[in-house]
Amino acid sequence: MLATPPTHYHPLYKPNQVICGSGQTAIITGWTVRHTVAKHLDPQEYAAIGQLYSATRGINLLIRNLIANPHVRYLVILDATKEDKNARACECLRDFFEHGFDAGVSDTGRSCWVVRSPVPGYIDEEIPDSVLQQLRDAIEWQWVTNKDRACELAKSYASRSWQPPWGEAQAFPLEENTPTVLPGPRYGHRIEGKTIAETWVKIIHRIKTTGTIRPTGYDGQWQELIDLVAVITDEPEDFYFPEPNYLPVDRAFIEEYIPQILNDAPYREGVKYTYGQRLRSWFGRDQVEQVIEKLVGEIDAASAVMSLWDVCDHEKGGSPCLNHIWVRVVDNELSLTATLRSNDMFAAWPANAMGLRALQKHIRDRVNQCSSYNLRLGPLMTISQSAHIYDDCWDNADRLIQDQYADIVRDRDFYDPCGNFQIELENGQIVVQRLTPGSGEVVATYRGKKPLNLMRDICAAAPVLHAEHSGYLGIELQKAYHCLTNDIPYTQDA
Repeated sequence: MLATPPTHYHPLYKPNQVICGSGQTAIITGWTVRHTVAKHLDPQEYAAIGQLYSATRGINLLIRNLIANPHVRYLVILDATKEDKNARACECLRDFFEHGFDAGVSDTGRSCWVVRSPVPGYIDEEIPDSVLQQLRDAIEWQWVTNKDRACELAKSYASRSWQPPWGEAQAFPLEENTPTVLPGPRYGHRIEGKTIAETWVKIIHRIKTTGTIRPTGYDGQWQELIDLVAVITDEPEDFYFPEPNYLPVDRAFIEEYIPQILNDAPYREGVKYTYGQRLRSWFGRDQVEQVIEKLVGEIDAASAVMSLWDVCDHEKGGSPCLNHIWVRVVDNELSLTATLRSNDMFAAWPANAMGLRALQKHIRDRVNQCSSYNLRLGPLMTISQSAHIYDDCWDNADRLIQDQYADIVRDRDFYDPCGNFQIELENGQIVVQRLTPGSGEVVATYRGKKPLNLMRDICAAAPVLHAEHSGYLGIELQKAYHCLTNDIPYTQDA
């Protein structure tokens, strides 16, 4: 390689996610682990090696970093994995250099530059179009589909004579959005919905309104709740997609994603794992088949457990976000519970939930095939230890809440598994009977004259009453008290 001026890549954004060298080639690795590319190259053979997970979240900062490092004259875009094909971020970056951009608006209605691509990609309008065009004209780029070819190109570019920078290093203002956080508990949350779509909107609303803002390990911030339990009760077996679809995934994406959970996959350097690989072969056992056999032989078993956590993950890094899965059969209903140590609730959770639902259905179907049981699909539960939204999704999350949340909470039923309450006046007292939600059998009776004392007794005996149900009871008890003290008839609101 010819002698080069002493130049080092200095990323203004996400510096901990970039391996920096002293060459003139930037390598974008998509979902392929950047270190598996870097180990095949000398630092003087590349300027930077970094991953690109999302077009809407990553391209803007990547472009800003390239503009701040104009000595970069070559770009290699590695689009090698199934995850890359699903995310399509590398495809969008390729389209930026190949097809350009137009003035437009993001999906949150913000004015920006929009990449000419079928994949949504946005660049801040604070960057002049002349600078973006200059960048496109100055950089020689290649799009490749395997790691060896990416390294080969980097070495080839490094053998060329040093090229002068295409312009001056520049940085442009970056607007930051800091949400307003309302008081609320940090630990232990429960959110329930009939479908994954409905539950997702409720989750995003809870995190955005009460989540704690803290720094991440990825040069940014997230808003987080700890130990969030999501319960999905009635997701259709072929999945529900709203119309128009406000989810971050569509049916085609899910059809590509589900095999990554259901099927085994061979080891590939640069790909940390797939969930299917961890379930099917990582520990030398097919855990999915194990739990099927367990339930066929012992339908009431509480030990139908699958683990994706490897104790060696502490040393190797790259530990899976999905850690454990349990399946249980209760009242002829097969439920599934999954724990995730770290969960991107905006971009990843809907796909996670649909993949887990597909696994739940697969296990149910196989148990039915291998036995005389005729199990129904029960609820799906996910427990997210860190349930978070990254700062570059806050605008999109706010827009989702604005567009969808009011309709979702308005479209509700009044079923409460804690039961119903019948209120009457009798012998100068307020009498409240608690009834089972199905048969209407009386299981408890509360008597008194003061609404507050009655409400405290009821809440102590039924601490998981739905919040709306508790509010209704408070109103009705106060109305009953008014009727009692004014000697007028009381009729409970239906």
